Formats: sequence, structure tokens, C-alpha cells
Amino acid sequence: MTPRRVFFAGIDVGSLSTDVVLLDGKGKVAGHAIVATGASTQKASGEALSLALAAAGGTAADIAITVSTGYGRERVPSADLNVTEITCHARGARHLFPFAATVLDIGGQDSKVIRLSPDGRVADFAMNDKCAAGTGRFLEVMARTLEMDLEQMGPRALLSRRSLSVSSMCTVFAESEVVSLIATGASAEDIAWGVHLAIANRIAALAERVGSEAPAVMTGGVAKNPAARKALEDRFGIPLLVPEEPQLAGALGAALIAREKSRSRH
Repeated sequence: MTPRRVFFAGIDVGSLSTDVVLLDGKGKVAGHAIVATGASTQKASGEALSLALAAAGGTAADIAITVSTGYGRERVPSADLNVTEITCHARGARHLFPFAATVLDIGGQDSKVIRLSPDGRVADFAMNDKCAAGTGRFLEVMARTLEMDLEQMGPRALLSRRSLSVSSMCTVFAESEVVSLIATGASAEDIAWGVHLAIANRIAALAERVGSEAPAVMTGGVAKNPAARKALEDRFGIPLLVPEEPQLAGALGAALIAREKSRSRH
């Protein structure tokens, strides 16, 4: 008789994407999925979980425990436990990079800097959750203003030949600055690089509140943007460690916590 497969699920419901990671009994990633959150967090979490289960070759009955995280964590019907995204991102990053001391997480609608203690626990954190400055949404607005595809904004910014200042931390005012720079005839690449420098300055301001040190891990969807990574590395003066799939760090942390909780019950 084939032993029943058991999975531990982590569901990270963000403002723009909902991410799921399934771990097997040995703690290995068995399946994962990323879907757009859209208007319904319940629908998005269900869809992402179904896709992850399909990738893992399992069914919902194979899940031993589910931990949800992210801003929509309390609206996941299948969740057995809700855990803050600060805890989950710290746990996921530390699992991927065991010596990590700092986590820089830049998502669609918020950004955070997490300082870790030597044992991997959260020592302190600062979060930008009341304003879109320094987030993926900020980049999205600026890309639209520059008439660029968001995916091409990072690579094009790296072609910049000079640094232009976008000093405002407010998305609306920064957009006005970008429009003014366009009117002066500045190149789109130079302006795009200035936008990425503005994000780096915003994250650095958060880091100054909590303290940061190497090794530092960058997570969240913006970590896929090469110009954002370079701007932050230049600003902090250290190389950043980036997971293969940086958007899944929170869901991975949630899944790891799910596995721990399940084991503690036995």
C-alpha cells in the first residue's frame, strides 16, 4: 500500500499577487504557484492552492496544515493559522540563506526592512505601508508615465548615462517630477534610473530606523528588477542575496511554520 502523501501549505496573500508553497514531509518544495490577487482574496488563494497542488500531484486532502500570511491572511478559508508577513518573510529568507542578517522586502503595495537576530528571529523591523513610495506600485505608475513596459523599465534604467534626481517620496509628486524631466528632454533611461534611486533612498530610510548589516536578502516581486537591485546595492554598499523566486519567500516561511506546527502536535 502506497503511503499517503502529506503537504504543509503556506499561502501569502499580497495586494497584487497571492503565492502558495507546498512542502512535503521532508521539508522540500513539492509545488508552488503565483496568481494575481484581483478583487477576491478567497478566489485567489483557492486558485493558487489548486495550481500548487496540481504541480505537486496531490489534492486538498493531502494537506496537513495551512498557514496564511500577508495583508489578506485572515480571509483565507482553508487556513488553520494566520501569521504576520514580517515573521514569514524573515523565516523564508533565513531558510534560503542561513546567515542572513537583514531582509529587504519590496512588494506591490508595501516595503519593509527586517533585522534578524543571530538565531534568526525578528529583532526589529520598519514598514512602509501607508504610502506607495518605494514599492512595486510606485514603479508601475512611473513606468506608465514614461510609456515603458514595467518589465523593461529595469533593464532600460541600467542603460542610463547620468543620475537624475527624483526627490519626492510621494508617488503623485514624483510623477509630476518625472513629467517635468520628460519636458526638459531628459532620456527615458536616465529618468528611469532616477526613479530606482528614489526607491533605494526610501528603503535606506527604513533601514536607518532599524539598523541593517550584511548578509542582506532581497525578497518580493521588485527583487526581479535588475535596476532596483543595483540601486539598492550601490546605496547600501553591499551585494544583495536574491532567491531564485523572490516572490515566494513569504509563502515559504508560512509553509515552514505549518510544518513545524504539525510536528509539534505529534
